[in-house]
Amino acid sequence: MKKILTACVLAAALVVPTGAVAKPDKSEKQAAKAECRDERGNTSATREAFRTKYKGFSDCVRQTAQEEEAENESAHKNAAKECKAERSEDSAAFKETYGTNENGKNAFGKCVSSKAKEKKAEMDAEDAEDAQELKNAAKACAAEREAMGDEAFGEEYGTNENGKNAFGKCVSQKVREA
Repeated sequence: MKKILTACVLAAALVVPTGAVAKPDKSEKQAAKAECRDERGNTSATREAFRTKYKGFSDCVRQTAQEEEAENESAHKNAAKECKAERSEDSAAFKETYGTNENGKNAFGKCVSSKAKEKKAEMDAEDAEDAQELKNAAKACAAEREAMGDEAFGEEYGTNENGKNAFGKCVSQKVREA
């Protein structure tokens, strides 16, 4: 009996993680590429901050695509909860508000879709704001490094023995302050 129970638990433990992790689809990867291009910016300071934060562009795309997948799932789940609550309050009004076919049977799907798009747009706006804060911090640190000189800047912000991590530490500090 113990062997069977142990085998079942192990089998369930192996099955759950593989099914729980969804891979980002093509649209999420494209959105991630656009976000990474925006975050990378066009100035040498923003590109240096980008290299400090990520190993490379593909690293950014991979990480951002996973975040996009999580945001999409979160937006969809929250939208579905809101639509269920709204439908339970007044079913007829719900069908009339969201239903687009003759009998209003598609109301729930239309409701979830519209609310999920709104939530995703809010999340994307927050991501764009975060990217802008990073770029602003990078530009401020580059100006500060130029004014102070590399050696003094390294002593001010660097935490390792040669101060080579000073730029990344400066950007990180300025983003937290913003």
